[in-house]
Amino acid sequence: MNAVSKVYGKGKSAVAALREVSVTLPKGGFTAVMGPSGSGKSTFLHCAAGLDKPTAGTVRLGGTDLSGMNETKLTELRRERVGFVFQAFNLVPSLTVEQNVTLPLRLARGRTDRALTDRAWLNETLERVGLGGRTTHRPAELSGGQQQRVAIARALITKPEVVFGDEPTGALDTMTARDVLTLLRETVDTLGQTVVMVTHDPVAASYADTVLFLADGRIVDSLSAPTATAVAERMTRLGAYV
Repeated sequence: MNAVSKVYGKGKSAVAALREVSVTLPKGGFTAVMGPSGSGKSTFLHCAAGLDKPTAGTVRLGGTDLSGMNETKLTELRRERVGFVFQAFNLVPSLTVEQNVTLPLRLARGRTDRALTDRAWLNETLERVGLGGRTTHRPAELSGGQQQRVAIARALITKPEVVFGDEPTGALDTMTARDVLTLLRETVDTLGQTVVMVTHDPVAASYADTVLFLADGRIVDSLSAPTATAVAERMTRLGAYV
């Protein structure tokens, strides 16, 4: 991401959500993004993931410049090279666990036959998230934590270059959230997965390698090897800053 700005609206009603943000997110790392309400966290994630186009600046995924891509190309890129985990699990109620997990493969043109016959990877992914024995269950038969595990498996099934999480533990209780965060941490440590997570929770951020702090649309601070206490202290200072 290089000199990315995002402005919503025009004239006097224009609001700058991001202001010339430049950052490189490390491959195979776990990055958390934090900031006060209205700091630009969601806009940062949406621009980085190709869900929204910046007003100025460039966003690259690997060697691909997203800036000049039309919506069709961006959709294809998101399906094949990016995984998403949201606060709302966004599962299809009528589909089984296995069908929900493999849905991105069914939607990705030209990959269906090959990918869906790769049972070894599907089984490994389901076992990794602790759902090996629940492949035929539907979302209504699962707990909230299990549903989020399905969402994580769905994000991993395409072997994406990066997984973006938008408050992935926001709807979960403390113990379940810890299990989900541990799972995300393990995907980085054992699979070399790249994870970028927006969160408001200092404990969640402490699972990351690095925390970026946004305020007023700019990256104003960062913290390596974070602890929950250190993150909370930085957030307190940001509150005073804003």
